[in-house]
Amino acid sequence: MGIEIIAEIGQNHNGDINKALEMIEVVKECGADIAKFQLYNAVELFPKKNNPWYEYNCKTELSKGGLIKLVEKCNEVNIEFMASVFDIERISWLEDVDVKKHKIASRSINKTDLVEKVLQTGKETLISLGMWNKENFPIFSKMNQVRYLFCISKYPTHLSDINFNKIDFNSKYAGFSDHTIGLSASIAAMSRGANIIEKHFTLDTKDYGPDHQCSMTPSELKQLCDYRNDLIKMF
Repeated sequence: MGIEIIAEIGQNHNGDINKALEMIEVVKECGADIAKFQLYNAVELFPKKNNPWYEYNCKTELSKGGLIKLVEKCNEVNIEFMASVFDIERISWLEDVDVKKHKIASRSINKTDLVEKVLQTGKETLISLGMWNKENFPIFSKMNQVRYLFCISKYPTHLSDINFNKIDFNSKYAGFSDHTIGLSASIAAMSRGANIIEKHFTLDTKDYGPDHQCSMTPSELKQLCDYRNDLIKMF
C-alpha cells in the first residue's frame, strides 16, 4: 500500500520566489512526497473583469526561469516537483524540466485539446473532476495514463458537502483533492482507500491570497503525513 501526499503550494507563494523555495523545504521536512505549483498565463486564465484577485493572479504567475529555480530546489531536497498546467505552451516548459507526472485541474477538464496534448507526453496524468457534472467519467485517448481525483470545487468545501459513501477509491478514483479546512476529510479518504491526497499548503492561513484560508499549515501537513505512515503500517 502506498499513499502519495501532494502539498499544493499553488499560488500561496504570493509571487515571492524566495518564499516558494522556502515552502518547498518545509513540505519536504513535513514528509510530503510532491511539492505542487500552478503554471498559467494569468491574463488569459483570469480575466480582469469582475475579478478582485486579478492583480494577485498576475503577480503569482511563474516565469520559465522561476519554474527552473523551483525544480532545482526540489531536486536539491529530493522531493518531486509537479504543476497543474493550464495552456499548451507551458506543457513544453514542464517537459523541458522532465517532470514525472502532469496535473489537469478541475477547471480544465473540458479543454480536450489541453488534456490530449498532455497525454501525448506519455506520462501519468492526474485529473481532478471537481467541475465534471456528467454521470460517466470523461474518456480520453490514453486512459491507461489517467488517474482521476475526487474533488469538490468549493473553497472552502464543507464536510457536509462530502459523501464518501458514494465514492469508490478502489476502482474509480485514485485519490482526493481536498479543499476542506482541517484534516478530517483527507484522513477519511485515506482510510477508505485513496492512494493520493492533494491539499493546499500555506505557511500562514491568515496570509493574503484566495487559497490560504483552506490550506493546511506545516503542523497539519506533518500530522497528515504521520497518519499516512501509520496507516500504511496497518495494511
